[in-house]
Amino acid sequence: MSSAHSHPFILPYVALPNAFTPQELDAIERLGDGLAAGKATIGERPQEDQYADIRVTQTAWITQDASTSWLYERVTGLVQSFNTHFYQFELTGYSDPFQYAVYQSHEGGHYGWHVDHGLHAVPRKLSLSLQLSDPASYEGCDLQMYVSDRIETAPRERGTLIAFPSWVLHRVTPILSGTRKAMVVWAAGPKFR
Repeated sequence: MSSAHSHPFILPYVALPNAFTPQELDAIERLGDGLAAGKATIGERPQEDQYADIRVTQTAWITQDASTSWLYERVTGLVQSFNTHFYQFELTGYSDPFQYAVYQSHEGGHYGWHVDHGLHAVPRKLSLSLQLSDPASYEGCDLQMYVSDRIETAPRERGTLIAFPSWVLHRVTPILSGTRKAMVVWAAGPKFR
């Protein structure tokens, strides 16, 4: 695992290359592409034109069932590893099903600066993003974190899993060409004390 060392205690993000095999990544893409995608929302608000300057993404939900249990088991193991080694948050599960996100250049896909930690029934504590697309297949669309006084760009390699505390300010820059796909996960738990 690689990490950004901007803070001596809680790292702004940690990246694990090759978290999934190419065959597993292909299976996740097939699963996501087979779901009915729709315009992304922001929190509990439906996506409206007034939010287009904040977020333009197509999303679908990968729910847990017999066909996805392998994926949930793998992600749970990875979340536990990230959390044990780097964050040590009290986690109890997920705030939502896994999100399949697709950024397309013809739509101007992007997601402006935001945090994932907010008003949720079970607070989001650890956010994870799995890079599904080959970085050569698109331009732009970088996952970036604002850390202290600078912007850090997460690795783009296919199969890299990036984890960061859900309160970290982050964005996905506008996509300039091609299509970028990612799977996003929010591990949740009791309120921070």
